[in-house]
Amino acid sequence: MVADAIESEGITNPLVLKAMRTVPRHEFVPGPLRARAYEDTALAIGSQQTISPPYIVAYMTDTLDPQPTDRVLEVGTGSGYQAAVLAAIVQEVYSIEIVTALAESAAERLTKLGYANVHTKAGDGYEGWAEHAPFDKIIVTCSPESIPQPLADQLKEGGRMIIPIGERYQQSFYLLQKQDGKLVQKQLVPTLFVPMTGQSEDQRRIQPDADHPQLVNGDFEADRNEDGRVDGWHYQRQTEICTEQPMSGQRCLRFTSDAPDEAAQALQGCAVNGRRIGALDFAVWARTDSVVPGPNRDDIAALVVHFYDSVRRDLGAVVVAQWRGTDNWQQSRRRIPVPPATREIIVRIGLNGASGTLDLDELQMAPVSRR
Repeated sequence: MVADAIESEGITNPLVLKAMRTVPRHEFVPGPLRARAYEDTALAIGSQQTISPPYIVAYMTDTLDPQPTDRVLEVGTGSGYQAAVLAAIVQEVYSIEIVTALAESAAERLTKLGYANVHTKAGDGYEGWAEHAPFDKIIVTCSPESIPQPLADQLKEGGRMIIPIGERYQQSFYLLQKQDGKLVQKQLVPTLFVPMTGQSEDQRRIQPDADHPQLVNGDFEADRNEDGRVDGWHYQRQTEICTEQPMSGQRCLRFTSDAPDEAAQALQGCAVNGRRIGALDFAVWARTDSVVPGPNRDDIAALVVHFYDSVRRDLGAVVVAQWRGTDNWQQSRRRIPVPPATREIIVRIGLNGASGTLDLDELQMAPVSRR
């Protein structure tokens, strides 16, 4: 897992790599999903929460630049996996979870596994943990719309915070560093986390419109922070912005993989009210070069839509379009039905385990009302 999903993506910090190798992820995954514990994917842990993919855990940990003498605040204990990874590196971890059942089970799990330097409590992470402040580092594993002031206040001078900020389905990681009492922020890569509930959610100004779902940056033109990754699409792997004869505009999105069964993808979430939306119309342009399916059934270059209900139960997936071989720009169109219980979708595009080169442009989605 570490070699394929973490080192291959540029994580080189030996402390982080060692922690990712030694912390047993299967101990933090519910029994029915343990066979998938070492897949690089998010997994449901109950209470509408998930355990983050291993790469995301490693990326956030690496961005913090953890040191053996650090005292770290974590907002969003979840299963306790991220806290355990940090505990393998730093001096003390203080972790807050708003869902009492998760806080209690994580505390029991961490104690059983011997992580004596992790301190947990049930509470609203928006408020931080003032009695143990200030903290050298703060890591937030749920997404507020803006930076909670108590967390900013509890970060030590010279400290670092990584936090996913944004709308419900449009977020980016931000690295915040406290310099002369002020936070200096840097926008990093797009991401998607569950919302920070409690006081943060009460203050959220922009709510998702599930009756009028739409994709963001489907033409792949926007890259506001010029980091080489298109805006609006999270968990990008093996992607690049391509300016080589796009179908329209100045850019398209390219996926490249030399090896079968390798992640090359981009994802975008969206709220969809299945009670009112009966179908989704998709259109997308694709260009392929030597695209070959991988060894597994799902290792295909494709546009796939995953459906979830109000508690994030998996309602299934539909392959909207798939590609192989070599071909110039061709458009695919398809209308797909939406299960009535749907409340959100994840759109996944890319090679998805196939090898070759896939370029995509002008991806559009339009809702069709249920009759």
